[in-house]
Amino acid sequence: MKLKILLVLLVLPILGFAQERGAGIRLGEPFSLTYKDFIEDYLSFEVMVGSGSTNGLEYYKRSFENNLPSSNAFYLNHSASRGIALNFRMALHEDITDMFEITEGYLLGYAGVGAQLRTTNVNYAYFQQNNPGTPAQPTQTIRRTNVDFGPEAFVGAEYYFDEAPISVFAEVGMFLELIDRINFKGQGGIGVRYLF
Repeated sequence: MKLKILLVLLVLPILGFAQERGAGIRLGEPFSLTYKDFIEDYLSFEVMVGSGSTNGLEYYKRSFENNLPSSNAFYLNHSASRGIALNFRMALHEDITDMFEITEGYLLGYAGVGAQLRTTNVNYAYFQQNNPGTPAQPTQTIRRTNVDFGPEAFVGAEYYFDEAPISVFAEVGMFLELIDRINFKGQGGIGVRYLF
């Protein structure tokens, strides 16, 4: 009970600064449900929960070869399926309505950084060669979860309608995977949020 009261007391000041909080959907990479709120007129935070795409063939093949199930295992193939993607982001906003001579609603440009955690489920097929000249054992499989974590940077624009409690946005960015290996991934998306 004390923890719940403490949590409410910590969250209340943040809610007091809220300007245009919204929840919606983001189509793109990653595909996500999104919640965005403003701490100040120019500073927002966003939480996204969704699913990201898988990496390329060579990425998972190298991952298998760097972590063999046994020293005599040889990669055959794999299949990968989307896992979850979690993002926490902060962004600085600038009103760019006048720059585009918009007369209804308003347009905010933004840039920010965040942290992203992604998982992918990978099923590997491989065979084992015990001794040279002996037949290989039947194909074996192993299931692994690939976990990627790292920072992201992004830029975009969000348009707020005058007459409707919705906004639409578009953005592009870059994800730098640091765990379990260093890898760059381009990202982007479009979406809509209901404002409340």
